[in-house]
Amino acid sequence: MLNKKGAIEMSFGWIFAIIAGIVIIFIAIYVSSKFIKVGQESVSAKTGKEISILLDPLETSFESAQTTSMTIPSETRINNQCEETGTFGRQVISLDQKSFNKWVETEVKVGFNNKYIFSKEEIEGKKFYIFSKPFNFPFKIADLFYLTSEGDSYCFKNAPEEINEELFKLNQSNIFIENCPVSSAKVCFGNNNCEIEVNYAQGYVEKGEERMYFSGTGEDSTALMYAAIFSDKNVYECQVKRLMMRLEELSLLYKDKEIIIEEKGCETDLREDLSTLSEIILGGSETLVGLKTIVDGIDEKNNLRRCPLW
Repeated sequence: MLNKKGAIEMSFGWIFAIIAGIVIIFIAIYVSSKFIKVGQESVSAKTGKEISILLDPLETSFESAQTTSMTIPSETRINNQCEETGTFGRQVISLDQKSFNKWVETEVKVGFNNKYIFSKEEIEGKKFYIFSKPFNFPFKIADLFYLTSEGDSYCFKNAPEEINEELFKLNQSNIFIENCPVSSAKVCFGNNNCEIEVNYAQGYVEKGEERMYFSGTGEDSTALMYAAIFSDKNVYECQVKRLMMRLEELSLLYKDKEIIIEEKGCETDLREDLSTLSEIILGGSETLVGLKTIVDGIDEKNNLRRCPLW
């Protein structure tokens, strides 16, 4: 209502109704956002566990390399975090999901002590691919998992024939050895001016000014090469340290096994070598270059034994 001076007059009831309405709307928005966040955290926890379930059959397979895929209904960002604490370190996965065209962070994290996932620190998409390979150094240390998004494609150029054959059999939709999409990241062997350059002979991968070293023994010596190709440097270096932590512990177990088989009349010429492995101090992936000579010697000695340890 207008008074004689032209000012608007409102009754107390109207003022109260407006204030109460604003409060109710605020509470509704707050409660809704809480429900959305709880729902997203529930989805994140569930998806994290699904990733673990997907890794298990890959880990127990006898095939050298195999792949699987995972599709999530909404746009998702997977955060790959690696921790070096404890005996074996820890693999941590957390997920952010898009809601109303905005990324919503959740506080739910899923951790594993015995998993080694190599990827970018943040991977976005709805469909993701995972393939695995065993890492031997000199005995099997663990299965390595490589996580990529459907939106990230890789084109391998001039790779050795055995790598081309393996990738062809893998048949993963975002990895190409011919007819590469223009937008794919070029992975070149012996070429220059590529996003990712692999020096197969000297055992390192370069991305810009960053260099990551790889090594291994046996038929699956390319396990860490793939890890370096698909990973950010921070993730790669941390996971390599975790693998060396596992190497130390497994060396002690094989040393105990050496004592047991000695009692059964088998030779015991690896005890000192295993002690050397159990005392390794890894400064970074470049340490693998020096270790390879030691590891190859131990592996050859074990293969010539009447009672091999592995």
